[in-house]
Amino acid sequence: MADRTIFILGASRGIGLGLVKEFLARGWQVVASERSRSDALHALESEALRIVSCDVTRPDSYADLGFEDGQFDALVINAGVTGARHQDAMQATADEVADVMVTNAFGPARAARTLLPALRDGGTLAVMSSLMGSISDSSGGYDLYRTSKVALNMLAKGVAEQHAAARGIAVLALHPGWVQTDMGGPQAKLTIDESVNGLADVLEGASGASFHFVDYKGDELAF
Repeated sequence: MADRTIFILGASRGIGLGLVKEFLARGWQVVASERSRSDALHALESEALRIVSCDVTRPDSYADLGFEDGQFDALVINAGVTGARHQDAMQATADEVADVMVTNAFGPARAARTLLPALRDGGTLAVMSSLMGSISDSSGGYDLYRTSKVALNMLAKGVAEQHAAARGIAVLALHPGWVQTDMGGPQAKLTIDESVNGLADVLEGASGASFHFVDYKGDELAF
């Protein structure tokens, strides 16, 4: 709908870029961020799209983007790295642990807290999680990535209960599916278009002051 506005943090490529395209196609006003210039993102520039620069690991980069209180109907924090190639807790250095946890968990949580005033009462806040962030579903392996997404889910639930609930804001931890991105690889089951179409449906349909860990089809996932 033309009167709705979304901010997508982390929109240079992959799922973030796909979400920009999807919400523009649905008639939303979109503000999208990049860390460094993304030609693919700038190719979409129009009156409906504003591009800003920020980095989820640098709070100073998004602390003063000039947003007004209640400006957005939805806010999506899309950030994630796989982490060290070995993915083994036994081999992980302190720097490797810090990198993946800051980028995948604490960075997004800080961004969510900082940007929350820019979200209207009754709006929707979403972080990009993963089924690998489910303790219940875990089969082990990918230690660094899994634990960072578990931490993200925990932090997002905390934001929901301590900061968003009083304002009627829905908080979602989203599993986009196994998607054909640089991270997911060409063998993944879903195209970017398939994933973001479902994610956009979930975001548009969210309501109520609650926390949900859901996939791109809107199905609830075990935490």
